[in-house]
Amino acid sequence: MTQEIRDTLKFIPENPGCYQFLNETGKVIYVGKAKNLKRRVSSYFNKTHDSPKTRILVRNIRKIKYIVVNSEEDTLLLENNLIKELKPRYNVLLKDDKTYPSIVVKKEYFPRVFQTRRIIKDGSRYFGPYTSVMSVRAILEMFRKVYKLRTCNLNLTPENIAAQKFKVCLEYHIKRCNGPCEGLQSLQDYNENIAEINEILKGNVGLIEKQVMERMQKFAEELKFEEAQQLKEKYLLIQTFREKSQVITNINYNIDVFNIAEDENAAYINYLHVVNGGINQAYTFEYKKKLDESKDELLCLGIIEMRQRFESKSKEIIVPFIPDMTLNDVTFTIPQRGDKKQLLELSEKNVKQYKLDKLKKAEMLNPEQRSTRILKTVQKDLQLKELPVQIECFDNSNIQGTNPVASCVVFKKAKPSKKDYRHFNIKTVEGPDDYASMREIIFRRYSRALNEDQNLPQLIVIDGGKGQLNAAVNSLQKIGLYGKIAIIGIAKRLEEIYFPDDSVPLYLDKNSETLKLIQQLRDEAHRFGITFHRKKRSKAQTKSELDQIKGIGPQTKKILLAHFKSVKRIKEATPEEIIEQIGKSKGQMLIDYFKENK
Repeated sequence: MTQEIRDTLKFIPENPGCYQFLNETGKVIYVGKAKNLKRRVSSYFNKTHDSPKTRILVRNIRKIKYIVVNSEEDTLLLENNLIKELKPRYNVLLKDDKTYPSIVVKKEYFPRVFQTRRIIKDGSRYFGPYTSVMSVRAILEMFRKVYKLRTCNLNLTPENIAAQKFKVCLEYHIKRCNGPCEGLQSLQDYNENIAEINEILKGNVGLIEKQVMERMQKFAEELKFEEAQQLKEKYLLIQTFREKSQVITNINYNIDVFNIAEDENAAYINYLHVVNGGINQAYTFEYKKKLDESKDELLCLGIIEMRQRFESKSKEIIVPFIPDMTLNDVTFTIPQRGDKKQLLELSEKNVKQYKLDKLKKAEMLNPEQRSTRILKTVQKDLQLKELPVQIECFDNSNIQGTNPVASCVVFKKAKPSKKDYRHFNIKTVEGPDDYASMREIIFRRYSRALNEDQNLPQLIVIDGGKGQLNAAVNSLQKIGLYGKIAIIGIAKRLEEIYFPDDSVPLYLDKNSETLKLIQQLRDEAHRFGITFHRKKRSKAQTKSELDQIKGIGPQTKKILLAHFKSVKRIKEATPEEIIEQIGKSKGQMLIDYFKENK
């Protein structure tokens, strides 16, 4: 700590404000806010920090500057502006800072309504900014259909129209404009439409809908059916637009909704702006973490950023938890039920989807990242000492005790390594004894792996419950590998995970990536074992008959089975049919064998 910093800490006030840390070149490397400047700034130098990033920041501080303000809300706004202006190295980084489109109603005769990204202070009315260009285009298209607004940039002053300077264009002939340029639509009628557009852009779609309905009914009562039909078409278009917009409730809520999700490196914040019960803005953005900032700090930053950017004046903010901040004339609410609760859940759904989509995009660019993430999840869920880069899964297979076999499948980096798959014929076990079979294959597999100095897995998965798991553990103990390799069993009934020496199983969420990987291992081991068992059983069925006949070789057997399809049909065939296929000499051998062994 430099002498200049010591002196600053002595006289820094205990007022709310913003502080800036500068490095040896005079560059601002961090901007922060505080309810009490003295207490907050001193805390960086008076204690040991757990975060290595914070320790690096403190080592680089050479000078402290601060700005005192009147209220906590002012500190939030000032901090947000300073970060955007100075872009300090150790502050969270907002990943999106582009200009958003707005809708402008120009201050002119026969006002135009169009999309813009430039705000010009010429008396025109601006609505937005909007986070979706598609939403802006949909709104403008609705206005053109319903109100037949002009799209030209002619100077439609009353004098120019009276002087007949302009002619109607194609837009008039295809009935997308009412021709104000030739005086075919009055300024009063046009401005009435603009007044309705202003109300819709404020979020008062329901109000306009109601007014149009009342006027339509009035025309119908006066038997002005043509005018009533025109208003009916307008009403249906506005109604369609309202139904497509995301209206939550008929109650006229004017609120902001925020939700947050985070991972090690970033925080994701969703913002919904609700006007008269309809979602007027919906946006999700990302902050890049720099100093292990808390969830509360990041949410506070997001609230200030979005309300400032979208010029929100809502008096109520819906949040998942009450943030440590105070805004003038604003109430924070954590809803427990009803429409507001649904809004908070919708915001949560959006922020989680944004986080998931970002993760998927990153994993598409770097497939290794997905494998590592899944393996870290497995390590955490199963409380493993090592990352399970190599996992091996074992399964027994027999039908009514015949032809017992076993299979071992190997996954490396969460993906099947088929060249490392192994089949086992059970050699020492008589009859259907799954426990003894499991003891044999585990002993054979890892005895050989040790003798041949093969790579050992970090995790063994046994297809079966406590019995099969204990049998496998018994073999590992004999070899001397128990405790060096993690081992679990998965029971089929409820997908419970068993650990050695623990009678209480682990139940993983059915959507857990750990459970899905274990299930994939189990299913692959079962498929691989069943395929081998079927081949062996099929081979045994033909071998017991034809392979015992002297003089009948593989080629002859192949001809017979290709024609007769089974040994049973060969037995039922006439001598002539057999001799026709394999000749008189071999045919007679076959016929004599079947007679003797009938």
